[in-house]
Amino acid sequence: MANLSQLDQLKKYTRIVADTGDFASLKEFAPEDATTNPTLILKAAQMPEYAYLVEKAIAEGKKSGLSGKAQVEDVFNRLLVAFGLEILKSCRAASRPKQPREVL
Repeated sequence: MANLSQLDQLKKYTRIVADTGDFASLKEFAPEDATTNPTLILKAAQMPEYAYLVEKAIAEGKKSGLSGKAQVEDVFNRLLVAFGLEILKSCRAASRPKQPREVL
């Protein structure tokens, strides 16, 4: 195991779960699953590479017929769902069938 990174060593014994809203990190570390929270999504939404998701959520929210606070909540929910879908896609792309782990 001397040539394996600590992350690769851990992958042999446990599931790797990412806690991020950054798809690039998901692709880099190839976790089996991910979790996130609104604060991490807000941080990721401010990154230029994810502006397309923000713009899409706003455009769809404007078409919703809602206004004021309801429209803001709708846009935010759309944004969370959009990021969640992208995170899910990244994890599915990274996951692959594995042999059952031995219980220590």
